[in-house]
Amino acid sequence: MSKLSDLRKSYERDELDEDQASAQPLQQFQLWMEQALAAGVPEPNAMTLATVGADGRPSTRIVLIKGIDARGLVWYTNYDSRKGRELALHPFAALQFHWVEMERVVRVEGRVEKVSDAESDAYYQSRPLDSRLGAWASPQSQVIASRAVLVANAAKAAAQHGLNPPRPPHWGGFRLLPERWEFWQGRKSRLHDRLCYRLEEGRWVRERLAP
Repeated sequence: MSKLSDLRKSYERDELDEDQASAQPLQQFQLWMEQALAAGVPEPNAMTLATVGADGRPSTRIVLIKGIDARGLVWYTNYDSRKGRELALHPFAALQFHWVEMERVVRVEGRVEKVSDAESDAYYQSRPLDSRLGAWASPQSQVIASRAVLVANAAKAAAQHGLNPPRPPHWGGFRLLPERWEFWQGRKSRLHDRLCYRLEEGRWVRERLAP
């Protein structure tokens, strides 16, 4: 096995200059997302979500972005999960996309709110039946005896709700309202490009950060 300290990679695929970047972070993100999709990056909508617990300690997990517009970035989950409970207590979070193949990272920070019931209902109904039943079957983040518990819960949900299960009251969407964005493009010699956008009095201020 190679020593971890010996691992090296030179980032030389692209660059990110102010004259080619959008003045608006949402437009820049949409451009990079479209490029990631066109490049066939595996699960380009996967993002790390960081929250903070009652003890002040951070925790992270991977979630999937399911919507973005001028209001913010949306994902769906169990509100009773660890992340749901932490967001209820501290409604702020950080997101990170890492597109390894493109040597790019996007970071987003801001306040978090629940999406409307109508939005959660619409997305829930768009999911495959197994996923809708799974939302009923999993007491997310709770200790369970074995996988058999999930299988039994799913069978029970299927018997109870049939082909049209309603959205569980404990399941729905969150929206992060961005206050800060960062776009990172790997560059040679570790002299990476970092453009930060921060919200100041209702407008976005763009700044370059040292790598």
